[in-house]
Amino acid sequence: KDFSIKFVVIGLLILLLPIFFLYLEVIDNVVISILLSIVMLIFGFLFSSVASYMAGIVGSSNNPVSGVTIATILFSSLLLLAILGTGSTAGAASAIIIGAVVCCAAAIGGDNLQDLKTGHIVGATPWKQQVMQIIGTLSAAAVLGLVLDILHTAYEIGSVDFPAPQATLMKSVADGVFAGNLPWEMVQIGALIGISIIILDSIQEKRKSTFRLPVLAIAVGIYLPIELSTPIFLGGMIAHYASRKKSNEKGLLFASGLITGEALMGIFVALPIFITGNKYWWPTMHGNQLLGVLLFILIGFTFYKTAQEK
Repeated sequence: KDFSIKFVVIGLLILLLPIFFLYLEVIDNVVISILLSIVMLIFGFLFSSVASYMAGIVGSSNNPVSGVTIATILFSSLLLLAILGTGSTAGAASAIIIGAVVCCAAAIGGDNLQDLKTGHIVGATPWKQQVMQIIGTLSAAAVLGLVLDILHTAYEIGSVDFPAPQATLMKSVADGVFAGNLPWEMVQIGALIGISIIILDSIQEKRKSTFRLPVLAIAVGIYLPIELSTPIFLGGMIAHYASRKKSNEKGLLFASGLITGEALMGIFVALPIFITGNKYWWPTMHGNQLLGVLLFILIGFTFYKTAQEK
């Protein structure tokens, strides 16, 4: 038994009000704010469906959140450009806010569908899961602002220490549309490259070749900075060689635990900076670069051995 669709619709209508007032605060125009709320609702519905489907079939790791967010920001920017004109200071911010809501909807939708799929496998009652998903979403919303404030105070989101490449890309798209300097040639070239990769991957699939060209993986490798794409590549190589023998899911679970632990430690380390305002409270040791390299090799070896454990 699913959660009643009537309550879903009522919840959507209620939650549209604070979103409308948020747009009104930025745009200061009732008609445009209503239009943006409707655009956000349509894109949120469509893209959360796409993201949920992908996550339900493959998993949350294949959730195309960045792609749907950029598409939303680009369309919203063009719509606002037609209404507000070039040089609008509020247009880019409004487009990003629309993209932020759709981004959250897509991310939560993918996560929820994976939970519901797991619940279906183990025989859970859907409406009970859905009630707890609502509680979980509200709980996360209550603390997320504080977490982001802590991280921004400690590391400054968008800086060298906390680069946030996806957010920087989305900001560039919104600003570029209103400033009139968005490199459309590069956008078109990127679209052609993406289409070409999809065609080549389809050819490889028909040939039943083991060498595939997943467009999402290639796109991530193109735009992520080298310090992020390098460990991703090395992790993929470790997984590849481990799978040639008797590999299992332990390596994946171990990696997931490290990712979660790293995120939590980032917050714990940032808390003293947020409280004291001193960014250099953590003691530093110089001349120990080799120790980091050795630890990195040790972690890679641990990954490999963990993936082969019975």
